[in-house]
Amino acid sequence: MTRLRLAVVLGLLGIVAGQEGGEVQPEDLTKALCTDKGPGEWFRLAVTDCRDVIQCTEAGLQALRCPHGLAFDLELQTCDWRGNVNNCDKKVKTKKVKPLLRTVEPLCEENFLACGDGVCMDQQLFCDSKPDCADGSDENSCDVDNDPNRAPLCNQKDCNLPDCYCFHDPSEIPNNYNINDVPQMITITFDDAINNNNNDLYQLIFNGRYNPNGCSIKSTFFVSHKYTNYTSVQEMHRQGHEIAVHSISHNTSEDFWTDASQDLWEREMAGARVIVERFANITDSSVIGIRAPYLRVGGNNQFTMMEKNQFLYDSTITAPLSPTPLWPYTLYYRMPHVCHGNAQKCPTRSFAVWEMVMNEMDRREEPALEAELPGCAMVDSCFSSKPTADQFFNFLNNNFDRHYLTNRAPLGLFFHSAFLKNDPEILDAFLFWLDETLATYKDVYFVTMTQVIQWMQDPKPNNQLNAYEAWRDKCEVNSQPYCVGGSDCELNTEELPGETLRLNTCMRCPNKYPWLLDPLGEGFF
Repeated sequence: MTRLRLAVVLGLLGIVAGQEGGEVQPEDLTKALCTDKGPGEWFRLAVTDCRDVIQCTEAGLQALRCPHGLAFDLELQTCDWRGNVNNCDKKVKTKKVKPLLRTVEPLCEENFLACGDGVCMDQQLFCDSKPDCADGSDENSCDVDNDPNRAPLCNQKDCNLPDCYCFHDPSEIPNNYNINDVPQMITITFDDAINNNNNDLYQLIFNGRYNPNGCSIKSTFFVSHKYTNYTSVQEMHRQGHEIAVHSISHNTSEDFWTDASQDLWEREMAGARVIVERFANITDSSVIGIRAPYLRVGGNNQFTMMEKNQFLYDSTITAPLSPTPLWPYTLYYRMPHVCHGNAQKCPTRSFAVWEMVMNEMDRREEPALEAELPGCAMVDSCFSSKPTADQFFNFLNNNFDRHYLTNRAPLGLFFHSAFLKNDPEILDAFLFWLDETLATYKDVYFVTMTQVIQWMQDPKPNNQLNAYEAWRDKCEVNSQPYCVGGSDCELNTEELPGETLRLNTCMRCPNKYPWLLDPLGEGFF
């Protein structure tokens, strides 16, 4: 985004600093424009150019122009692709009536709060995703700072492992372990479908590489349904990798995930688990994690669904880049960092769910010398152009050091398979880094998300990890696959009219293609 002097923008927009009866003084113009604007709110002077907005500050009016090809979204308060912005005909963002939560004298009896119109309602009805006030104000002030039913701040006296973990200082280590006793855990994850396009990649990465305890290195796969080969999923699970869910539909609208109801979250995620368990023949109740598409957090609706359906952890929330990364935490208490990202809707209430927080990575080649840059969550989003092998190798080492040399919080390397699959030089650099890391460090373990939680709940120092039972399940799998090839089922469903889809599975072919209303593919919904 480009900041401009206000005079330039006024000229571009054709705003005339004069009117009948005399010239308008700058301070009068500022006062008139800022009377009804919220702190930090960007707005337009005219609708002739969707790129230009201004903001009221203590120093006066500040102007901003979005780069070419972008437009300013008033509701999101950020620049976005022009085709995504549908409020170019408006000058200000929609004003929402706020509840009367903070008044000099109480307006309501105990455990009741006032709507924007002064009507008192039960406190529990505020921020429950259902408008109860006539003016809808009970759902208009619901972030972590304003939800009247928000989770409390971390109370370490009452929050104890193995069931609860919160912290005040990022440098804290679970169970107060000495840093030299803590294994540096690295979680490699892949999002989206597992199929013939990436099977060979996964075998190349994980076969023949071993952690210091002699067990093969492990990964977590967040599997989306469409185009997934469930014979391959079954084989990855047999080899000891963790299978988690990434939704059925992978709906392409980011707003869908932000605004989805509990019912929609349940259909997408609990339904995805039903599909994975049935058609990949996973019977050990190990599918307990989720990641939302596009990393769009679904707020309290998402986490209420997770509690109801006994999901153990989420790995969608991003923590901003900081010198000291964060350990995973439980959501009984308030998140220990800001709700990071444009228009994100983080949970505000207390939930019996672990957050495998996605610590942003540092994209700079020389972090000690270069100016600060915004961090990045998914590895493939960390590079504005194709990196060289050396740049990628240094990127991995820089981010490893930031974890290993501070508090040894788990390092997450979050991929889409195409980033490695489509660039042999980058893949070679990654494999070289894996081999060098395993050869150099005897306290570094490539583990699954669940294995991280297991260590936090029942920690063992580095010198006891060779016999650590939680990490020896499917330590090295030498048996033959359960089946090879599977059945290639050609199916359709009334939910996706006109589409014929293939489902590869070692189980019996269903009657219909499994989808949101019919995850077992029985043909009844």
